[in-house]
Amino acid sequence: MTGPVVPAGPVPRGHRDAPLTTIGLAREAIVLAGAGAAILLQVAHRPVGAGVARHSDFAADPVRRLRHTLQYVYAAVLPEAAGMRDAVTGWVRAAHRPVSGTDDGGRSYSAADPQAQLWVTATLYRAAEEARWRLWGTLDDARSEEIYRDYAVLGTLLGMPADLWPRDRGGFERYWSTAVGTLEVTEEARVICRDLFAAETAPWWLRRLMPLVRFTAAGMLPHPVRTGLGLDWDGADSVREDRLWRVVRGIYPRLPRRLRELPSALVLRTLA
Repeated sequence: MTGPVVPAGPVPRGHRDAPLTTIGLAREAIVLAGAGAAILLQVAHRPVGAGVARHSDFAADPVRRLRHTLQYVYAAVLPEAAGMRDAVTGWVRAAHRPVSGTDDGGRSYSAADPQAQLWVTATLYRAAEEARWRLWGTLDDARSEEIYRDYAVLGTLLGMPADLWPRDRGGFERYWSTAVGTLEVTEEARVICRDLFAAETAPWWLRRLMPLVRFTAAGMLPHPVRTGLGLDWDGADSVREDRLWRVVRGIYPRLPRRLRELPSALVLRTLA
């Protein structure tokens, strides 16, 4: 990513306050509503889940894990963090270097595997898009494609070959459908899911938020993943999710910009 994407054409009706670029979207706090779904999708991928289970303590310290992920995303995407891009990428690469081995079923895993990097990047894009769509709905194709293409940087900075990222959203949807259909939700993934939402060592305020985080994440997951992880969901939950997002749509766009961008501003301070 070399700079802000120039918006293409008029802003669609009903989207006057919608982020129109990857940079704008990354600054929005609402994107964090997809964080739980992104984590669960990642651990539902057997090699990624094995790496997380054996080399990460994020369930014991989810705030630290989220902060590190956001540091990487913001350094990769936001121009004001460009000076820290190489340093942050180096930190992440160093943390990933020892993540390799064999899982309980004798299958190898490695954080350097391009297919694992592709999946993690795909989950970050999909989760952000799920949150964005629930709040602002459909954008025009030109903007949607720009945002989609820009997300490749989250993988390529870590070594994912650029040509692995599907060339357009149509290609991504085909990749996503196939990948979701081949996911193997292991017992390790279910343990990670339970530990994450139990949040036993998390700050009190996060423990209070976890029921909402769990509900929001479950609503964004594909049915096979949600079921495999043991997250109950029925028609009443779908109705409650719709009501929740109706409330968010009525409140969030009216918040002052400084509040909507507060999480990104706070994380960026840790990179200063």
